[in-house]
Amino acid sequence: MKNQLEHILLNVQKPGRYVGGEVNSITKDKTQVEVRFAFCFPDTYEVGMSHLGMKILYSLLNQQDYCWCERVFAPWTDMENEMRYADIPLYALESFDPISEFDIIGFTLQYELSFTNVLNMLDLGKIPVYAKDRTRLKNLVVAGGPCACNPEPLADFVDLFMLGEGEDVIVQLVDLYRKAKQLGWNKQQFLQQACQIEGVYVPSFYEVSYHEDGTIQAITAKDPAPKTVKKRIVQDMSHTFYPENFVVPYVETIHDRAVLELMRGCIRGCRFCQAGFIYRPLREKNPDVLCSQGKSLCETTGYEEISLSSLSTSDYSKIADLLEELIDYSVEHKVNLSLPSLRIDNFSEDLLEKVKKVRKSGLTFAPEAGTQRLRDVINKNITEEDIFSSCKIAFEGGYTSVKLYFMLGLPTETIKDCEGIIDLAQQIIGLYYHLENRTKGKAVNVTVSVSTFVPKPFTPFQWFGQDSLETIVQKQMHIKDYITSKKISFKYHASKTSVLEAVFARGDRRLCDVVYRAWKNGCHFDSWDEHFHFDRWLKAMEECGLTVEFYANRHREYGEIFPWNHLDYGVSEAFLHREWIKAQQAVTTPNCREQCAGCGASQLLEYKGGKCVE
Repeated sequence: MKNQLEHILLNVQKPGRYVGGEVNSITKDKTQVEVRFAFCFPDTYEVGMSHLGMKILYSLLNQQDYCWCERVFAPWTDMENEMRYADIPLYALESFDPISEFDIIGFTLQYELSFTNVLNMLDLGKIPVYAKDRTRLKNLVVAGGPCACNPEPLADFVDLFMLGEGEDVIVQLVDLYRKAKQLGWNKQQFLQQACQIEGVYVPSFYEVSYHEDGTIQAITAKDPAPKTVKKRIVQDMSHTFYPENFVVPYVETIHDRAVLELMRGCIRGCRFCQAGFIYRPLREKNPDVLCSQGKSLCETTGYEEISLSSLSTSDYSKIADLLEELIDYSVEHKVNLSLPSLRIDNFSEDLLEKVKKVRKSGLTFAPEAGTQRLRDVINKNITEEDIFSSCKIAFEGGYTSVKLYFMLGLPTETIKDCEGIIDLAQQIIGLYYHLENRTKGKAVNVTVSVSTFVPKPFTPFQWFGQDSLETIVQKQMHIKDYITSKKISFKYHASKTSVLEAVFARGDRRLCDVVYRAWKNGCHFDSWDEHFHFDRWLKAMEECGLTVEFYANRHREYGEIFPWNHLDYGVSEAFLHREWIKAQQAVTTPNCREQCAGCGASQLLEYKGGKCVE
């Protein structure tokens, strides 16, 4: 294998993606392990090596003496062409063995538009893409990650899904697989035992029937599968496994730095945000543990930047204590500290002073909507006063540019709401020039970045249909034409990819045929603009007798069975529907620290007396 690779690596961009051997990568004697696990990331090396979940589970699995976990990434198109021409199968970076030699092939599903890459990687590894065609226990295909909360569009290809957080369930699953090999179980016997593990979903054990109008009639579990599969969570963040080191890549990755995970979950309840609901309940990590982990990662990797990771960094309850110690360390050791995900409504002068010590880039805030009415609809729970106050603090602190994130196509949105985005940006510009303490002699710049809203499972907006493609484009152009100031920079994302994202986010298992047809017609790397072919996807949908409108644009009535109704992510449907009703009335819900909204997530906790937050 290595000799063959030497001949083709000179013909591809970034050969460092494909050679392995990085600092802190783990090699074992394959004759001394019982289970080999290929951890596959269905995107490029640079994207996958930036993913924290992969770093955690790679190290965790390799802590098990009987298991060797290796990394596999999707080769870019130039490398794939060379591999197919030379008949080189997809291989793992640690051993260079083909993935067909592995016991378990695991995919992390971070984005709906990576689904065709899953099929392409299996095919490149000479593994049948359909689960029914893989009859042996070997080459068991498993998957997890946020997109597993609606796994149905991949149900025909994946043997089992792990729902929720992976640290506990993946070790339990691999241990069961080890037992299955020792006892000589076949694949069916293993799956029957695996579905008894909390958090494991075996799609072949469930039958789906449909009404004549295409909506789901029933989802029926077959013995011994449970009627409902409940997600797994890590109970105690401070004592759960976290790597002492990261694999250090040879090539520059998207997030090339040490990462500290402050907490999981979020107190806010923004109604559009899937992560804010599927990662509930809130669990924080002790600041002393975080400081120790950050220092260890810098020492074992040589990284000169630490990033604090969470859904809302400034909501971490001990942020002041944590920053105090980390800033002292970062200044002494010349390590940069990155604080993403700052909230507008708790951005203070004290926090700015801390940020300025360690951060050189501009500030980013996310109002999400241009009018107060629409911010109330989405439960953003910030006011214009909060926005102006934060910008004022930033401008008086020496900043001359801010970036604002918004979404287009939110429920109940009007053209006035769209215009409100630019009106708000213009008011921020006016604020800058009315400040006595601003930086003199420098012009202000406000960057407005707009993405298309995608309704997601397990959110209050799962009942809401996405705007049509034509409506999205009309709104984008209207906003662009509404801008009159050169001090406002406007950026918007491709709308066709958002449409396809909505199709798969809300889709059922009939879309498996669509994924297969699109892949056979050349679709993969769909999240990359240069490789996205919307016309091929529309053709595949048409050939399967399905429509974009049915999945993406159709509003759904309360009581309709969703494709994910048999999966339990801890947040009750009754709570989500209450939030949907309140959204239509533009009524907000306080954050979890102010008042418990009764979402149901506390039932998942086995400690703290069932309380998510103090």
